[in-house]
Amino acid sequence: MKLYGLIGYPLEHSFSEKFFSEKFSVEKIDAKYQLFPIKNIELFSEILENNPTLCGLNVTIPYKEKIIPLLDELDETAKEIGAVNVIEFTSQGLKGYNSDIVGFENSLRKVVKPTHKKALILGTGGASKGVAFVLRKMGIDYKFVSRTPKKEQFSYSELSAEIIKEYTLIVNTTPIGTYPNVNECPEIPYDSVTENHLLYDLIYNPEKTLFLQKGEMRDATIKNGLEMLHGQAVAAWEIWNQ
Repeated sequence: MKLYGLIGYPLEHSFSEKFFSEKFSVEKIDAKYQLFPIKNIELFSEILENNPTLCGLNVTIPYKEKIIPLLDELDETAKEIGAVNVIEFTSQGLKGYNSDIVGFENSLRKVVKPTHKKALILGTGGASKGVAFVLRKMGIDYKFVSRTPKKEQFSYSELSAEIIKEYTLIVNTTPIGTYPNVNECPEIPYDSVTENHLLYDLIYNPEKTLFLQKGEMRDATIKNGLEMLHGQAVAAWEIWNQ
């Protein structure tokens, strides 16, 4: 039986195991999907040693960047992005890909409008890099927002009403607000959000985070990350079976 799985930490909120287990059952695929919650990336080698039937892995927070030095090869897109969420097991070794961009782009295009010319990306982790890649591709200017901003980035304390008015697409790539911490949200001036804004949260559990609730209260368009997750999972399966 082929084995697939997910590495990250924590993984209690993950949708991948249910998605792939149902897929394998419905399509009568002789395979199993398993969660591998590891507290540090050094444990990755133990997963490989203890699971010789592994054929593919997904990668999630906080290892989308940390996994790269442990791989033998990256496809060109993953190399450009600098983040990996899919690992293919090949005869030459482990090859990294990024399927987040497929899920995010297909999902975003359904709700984005021509007026959404500038975006704020909340967070600077691995997921944010895929978001930035898609926004560049779509011709949308963006700025990162970080608790420890680098040059050309905003800090959360810098976000003024004027900035929020100018940047009408706001994408949360942080884990803030993920179940069970449903009463938390990124610290931005929500009072400046309007019906012209689109708030997109990569989180899908809960279905409507506090970030999205606050946007909805201001009549903004909102979108969670579930459709993106489905899209990236389908793309991952295609990578493993190409």
